Amino acid sequence: MREILYRQLSLDYCCPLEEVQDSSNHFHIYTPQEGRRRFSEEKECFLKIVSLRNKLLFAGQPEIIDWCRSQYESYPGQWFMEPGPVLALNEKLKETGHRVSHLHPFYIATEKSPVEPVPYDVVIYRDQEIEQFRGDARMKEAYSFQEAAPDRIGIGAWKDGKLLGMAGASADSPTMWQIGINVEPEAKGMGIGPELVRRLKNEILDLGILPYYGTSVSHINSQRVAQKAGFVPAWTELATSFQS
Repeated sequence: MREILYRQLSLDYCCPLEEVQDSSNHFHIYTPQEGRRRFSEEKECFLKIVSLRNKLLFAGQPEIIDWCRSQYESYPGQWFMEPGPVLALNEKLKETGHRVSHLHPFYIATEKSPVEPVPYDVVIYRDQEIEQFRGDARMKEAYSFQEAAPDRIGIGAWKDGKLLGMAGASADSPTMWQIGINVEPEAKGMGIGPELVRRLKNEILDLGILPYYGTSVSHINSQRVAQKAGFVPAWTELATSFQS
């Protein structure tokens, strides 16, 4: 399963598989690859950076890639996402009308987990069954309704006809689906988030697809959900966008 991640990153960062697996930093001009992770907001990639295995992969436009290579060719990947390097990069990006827009840790799960009986009903939704939740603000993390990364499967927790929580997975690529989770305020603290993510992870693994989970560096509760559901840290990713 980890091989799926490495192959995915080689597509996302326009580099050979061996460059993902070695110990050096690599810099490539961004050329959209078939099978890359896709998101609706993706119109162009000016620059994106991934940190994994104490190294860095850069993909972007020539003018920023050349500068990054001159600055970060031997920079230790495990320290790159600290405020100092990120702020320095952001200052350079401002010269081109861009900025750092996202910096997220990501988790993967490679093994199924046992599940326990729960005091609520668990309902699985697939493909078109998810359409019934379009426009429901309670599902904004579980489902994205993005054409480029369609929602494929979800699991809801219900009790006496009332929604307690919902986890959903979007097909960001053919081999990796991303999980999101919403838990209703009155149901927080009941362990519903980890339980739904765990069950959804198991369903995805049964399909031979690698489930992954992204969150904010400061969202500790979300990180705990991932860990309790059997996910482990895998990489950190920085993305850029036009400066608004």
